[in-house]
Amino acid sequence: MQCMEVWGGSQLTTRRVAFGGLDAWVYSKPHGNAEHGGDVYYASSCATGRIARLLLADVAGHGHSVASTAADLRTLMRRFVNCLDQTEFVRLLNQQFASLSKDGAFATAIVATFFEPSRCMTVCNAGHPRPLLYRAAKKKWDFLGHGPTMVSAGPSNLPLGMLEISGYDQFDIDLEPGDRMLSYTDALMESNDASGEMLGEEGVLRILRLLGDVEPEKLIQSLLAEIETCYPENLTEDDVTVLLVQVNVRKPFYTIGEKLKALSQFTGSFFRAVDPKAERPPFPDLNLANLGGAIIPALARRWRAKSGR
Repeated sequence: MQCMEVWGGSQLTTRRVAFGGLDAWVYSKPHGNAEHGGDVYYASSCATGRIARLLLADVAGHGHSVASTAADLRTLMRRFVNCLDQTEFVRLLNQQFASLSKDGAFATAIVATFFEPSRCMTVCNAGHPRPLLYRAAKKKWDFLGHGPTMVSAGPSNLPLGMLEISGYDQFDIDLEPGDRMLSYTDALMESNDASGEMLGEEGVLRILRLLGDVEPEKLIQSLLAEIETCYPENLTEDDVTVLLVQVNVRKPFYTIGEKLKALSQFTGSFFRAVDPKAERPPFPDLNLANLGGAIIPALARRWRAKSGR
């Protein structure tokens, strides 16, 4: 991806996206022959290529209404493209869906932010199926679980838009080259096995383990093909989206022209912000991790420890 770029939407796609330190593969197929589905996927890269953000949301509804929601989510992704801390981004995501709740709009979602200097992935789950984590050293898939978190005083981790005051926990995962994370929408877990029983999260994990060490380029298609053979109607009654990411050892690199283009985009958004109705410019976080972590990764870890992350 180019620096300062936001890619994605709610339409049919099969694509690989490359970041500094991370490769991603996205498969999304709207239900039937619809141009847009209820699954929304986005990826963004910051101005220096150090921060990659991923969003996978399963929005209630289909078609034109979801396409409009997807456009609003792209605007929000752009606003936070240079922010390492995703807390405010998730809060505004929930607020945005809460404002649409009178129309029945809500969404389950996975939001993940990867910081290349420290290879740390911060994950937030808003009522979505649990992501799955593959550790290259162990060659094994498992659920991506939560680390120690504070007990919330009120409701937390609900689908976006269900309750405006809902809190959202986040947890950090330190990743190594070759490690993978797979997220998907509920069409996979709501599929049936050969006996007609719903797969659920455990069933999806079981199939991944049976597939073994499949190359990442072929993994999504292999997983979907296996689910489709289990039962005749599997993956035909809903939108289907799968997002796979794998850590690589590639450092961010951009040409002078690409850097100038990113600077032009940022400057343009800054001047457009004079209009109170315009989109806010994508300012970076003013914290130790974001400003110094690119040079000394330990600064990012120190900031996380100090903030309790």
